[in-house]
Formats: sequence, structure tokens, C-alpha cells
Amino acid sequence: MADAPPQQAPRLQKALAEMGHGSRRQVEQWIADGRVFVNGEPARLGQRVEPGDDIALDGKPLSGHRPGTSRVLVLNKPEGLVCTRRDPEGRRTVFDGLPRLRQGRWIAVGRLDIATTGLLVLTNDGALAHRMMHPSTGLDREYAVRAYGRLDDAWMQRLIEGVVIDGERYAFTDIRYYDGSGRNHWYHVALMDGKNRAVRKLFERAGLTVSRLKRVRFGPVVLPATLSRGRFAELGHADLKALYSLLKLAPALPRHPPRRKDQASMLIPYPELGGL
Repeated sequence: MADAPPQQAPRLQKALAEMGHGSRRQVEQWIADGRVFVNGEPARLGQRVEPGDDIALDGKPLSGHRPGTSRVLVLNKPEGLVCTRRDPEGRRTVFDGLPRLRQGRWIAVGRLDIATTGLLVLTNDGALAHRMMHPSTGLDREYAVRAYGRLDDAWMQRLIEGVVIDGERYAFTDIRYYDGSGRNHWYHVALMDGKNRAVRKLFERAGLTVSRLKRVRFGPVVLPATLSRGRFAELGHADLKALYSLLKLAPALPRHPPRRKDQASMLIPYPELGGL
């Protein structure tokens, strides 16, 4: 298998927006106004940041921002919802109907386009969101894909080895044929990054059109089969501890966690992350 190229660290404005500190436009203005510092130096617009960098706004550290109590939701996103906090076209967003927070706000861990359904992880902890999304962490994403047509063995191997599309390399880490008949065939695929439309682009390169796309796993977090479309569930105490332990973060857990009767785990066993 061909070696994957190194992933670039996220730009500062994107990282802070995804951590819930403000919109990208707000962060860009703070940088332009000289209010943001990285490792003691004035930040530059477009600057890339790594986990562990010390980021401060108006002299107050941001990289260590943590909520009073860590919370993680799993949403079964239906088609038609957008992942932006406010949509200029007035469409419904994934944040509509979520539980209200006493402080902070919900952060989507990665995005799904409007036509893609399935697992979306949301948290009130910016550090957790940043750690899960950062390429160096090494969490893969798994999707169920329905395509018009069937891939032959040569194309399946080629999509794992990687192809260049518009100057960027795309590749699956795993691809398996699941089922199908006639024109419609189902696959399960996994990949390491969250590039926009990556799954669709890879199938298109092979000459197939994706007709349905559903994310079923993000790292160790899986979409429960019992969670109906449009509904969400919250990770319990044990799952939170396990997820934070895997990511080598310390969760802010309540002293007396609420009891949830017979709550099934939403995590699967996952390899230790060597990059942390």
C-alpha cells in the first residue's frame, strides 16, 4: 500500500471556530486586530496550529478551554439538515432541537453535507472536538455507501492505494462489498480524513455515482442501530471515560452521574492511538 502523505495542521481560524470559540469571521477579525497570540507570538492570518500550541485571546488562554461538565451527543442526521450554526437560506441545522447548555455551545465534530446521513458527534468540549478532528490523532471514519454499479477488484485495490483528484490524494483505508442487485450495490468504506466529498469523489473516479451515503462510525463511536433518524442520544458516564482515555484527555465528569437504565455502549474497542 502506498504511504499516505503527511496531513497539514488546521489553520488557526478554523481550529478556534471548531473548538467553539467563535465563527471563522470573528476569529479572523481578532487575529487582524492583534488580539490572538500563539506560543507567545502575535498570530498570523492563515497560520497553522498543532495540538499543544498555547493559544491566547486578550491574554487569556484558549487552548485549555474546558466545560464545567463534559457532554457528548450522537445524532442520527437525516438528509436535508446542514451542519452550519446559522444558514443564510433558512434551512434547518443539526443544532436545532439539541439540549440547551448552561454555558458554552455545541460543537459538531466534523461535518456531513446536506445529502449525507448518519452519525454526527457533537460535544460542548472544544478540546475533545479538536482532538477528534485533528489528522494527527488518527481516527478513521466509516461509511455505508450505495452506488449505481459495482466495482471490480482492480478498482477496489486502486482506491485503497490512492488516486489524485484535482491535485489532492484521496484513498480509502478499507473497502468491502456488502450486498446488492441490479444497479444498486452497497459498500462499507473507511478513510482517515474528512476532506469534502471524499467518498463521492473516489467512487466518481471509478465511474460510479453514489446514490446514498451514511456515516456509521467515527473512530470508536458508532451509530446505534436503535437510534432513529433525526434523534440523538447522549454518551453515558462509562463511555465518556473510555473515549477521553483513548484520546488522552481528562473529562470533566459530574461527581454523581445520572443513572441511565440499561444504556447500551456507543463505543467499540479501538486500537491505541500512537500519535498521542
